[in-house]
Amino acid sequence: MKESLARRAFLRTGTCGAAAVVTQTLFNSLAGPLAVAQETPQRGKTLTREWQQMLTPEQILELAKQGNQRFVSGQPIQRDYQQDVRATKKGQYPAAIVLSCIDSRAPAEIIFDAGIGNIFNARVAGNIVDPDLAGSMEYACKVAGSKVVLVMGHTNCGAVKGTIDDVKLGNLTQLLEKIKPAVEALKNFPGEHDSHNKAYVDAVATKNVQLTVEKTRKISPILAKLEHDKQIVIVGAMYNVSTGKVDFLT
Repeated sequence: MKESLARRAFLRTGTCGAAAVVTQTLFNSLAGPLAVAQETPQRGKTLTREWQQMLTPEQILELAKQGNQRFVSGQPIQRDYQQDVRATKKGQYPAAIVLSCIDSRAPAEIIFDAGIGNIFNARVAGNIVDPDLAGSMEYACKVAGSKVVLVMGHTNCGAVKGTIDDVKLGNLTQLLEKIKPAVEALKNFPGEHDSHNKAYVDAVATKNVQLTVEKTRKISPILAKLEHDKQIVIVGAMYNVSTGKVDFLT
């Protein structure tokens, strides 16, 4: 990680003395999103409890952005996944939980250049939230110590297309109903309102992410309080299946 970023992070924490040395050392060694950098050019590390507790939500988001930049540029960390397995066999300390779509083109651990044990990955078609998924998020943050809840949609989303086209198919029907508020919110979007209009599909997908972030806060008082107390952040993002880039929503 660049020295300037480490210095800014240090100033934000307001630590001094020995704590400052530990923080500086951590930031010099971090190089992954929700992950830790190479011990050698061939090997990565997984988060420890100490590092998980030390990182702030904002720092974790910055690391995620840097990891995606490495993925896009084709310069990911060279990892020993068996080493990750050995390092996490007695426990895990993920820094974030990512709620994403089941789409095979959007695996969070890969596109954020994270190794094994560094993020919780919850996946469901259309990256919708319900009480079960909210419960998973509550476990990740309140119990396991994660500090970021990231709702990530993606371009060219099949679940969004199915919602737009009013697809009916077994249990999928009720799942797609949860995406319809995003369709309703874009009644005035220009152009054809069908699954062939790429701009419209991606706009609905983006709105769905935003509404899912809002719904997460509403159905989970636990997460809402953690965010209010600045212990976590709940944010949205869109992954571009054509470029590999993740854009974080504000």
